[in-house]
Amino acid sequence: MSLTELIAGVESHEKTLTVFNADEETVAAVRERFHDRNLTVEHERTESGRPGGFAVLSKDTPEADDQFVTAASIDDILSQADPNDPEFEEGSYRPILDHLDETMFTSYDTGQMVAASREIEDRAWRLGKGQLHAGFQMLSILDDQMDVYKRLAEKERLDVHAYAYPDAEVPRHDTDLTIHVERSSEIETSWFVVYDGGGVDVNKCALLAEEREPRTFYGFWTYDPDTVDWIIDYLNTSYGLVESY
Repeated sequence: MSLTELIAGVESHEKTLTVFNADEETVAAVRERFHDRNLTVEHERTESGRPGGFAVLSKDTPEADDQFVTAASIDDILSQADPNDPEFEEGSYRPILDHLDETMFTSYDTGQMVAASREIEDRAWRLGKGQLHAGFQMLSILDDQMDVYKRLAEKERLDVHAYAYPDAEVPRHDTDLTIHVERSSEIETSWFVVYDGGGVDVNKCALLAEEREPRTFYGFWTYDPDTVDWIIDYLNTSYGLVESY
């Protein structure tokens, strides 16, 4: 299985978000909030009308239809996240990655992808250990992000790997950053940031997407340890050409 096939597998499993006991304006706001996700939003009312303003996420599985995934208040769901610069400081981030784990997003632009990537990079920075793997598509794009990744690579117990197609010279640096130069169409079209949580399952996370239209990305994020481990194992075994400076 490839990265592209993994994305396709997630895409084929649509989830349902059922909004309970909310007015039509609120339901419309929830639909707008997730307009770029592979997600069906439905509206229902309980007989008592209580509790008010909550939503339940479910998915179909081979074992059962509408299997419960998680529940959340409408206020939490509608809270918006803003992109932030990579300051790696306490309180400098508002999360963009939500609890809709492994739900396909369908049309993220570069700004949204950067914001989501920063959240995973920030987690790796704060924990300061383990493996962080990031795919930049092109060496020229990696070059623009070298300040961020040199800072990450300065963490002594954090093993940082960058992957890119060779459209430019390999960026030079004096850190332990490992750059994998790959003439692969998969690397050329894939944007990913994967962190192994320093070996702790609860800290593992990944963002994986592919560019299907110019600078428009389709993919998912996940906190599932098995999925994160699979992606890292795949990268470690599939891509070995290294240029280090």
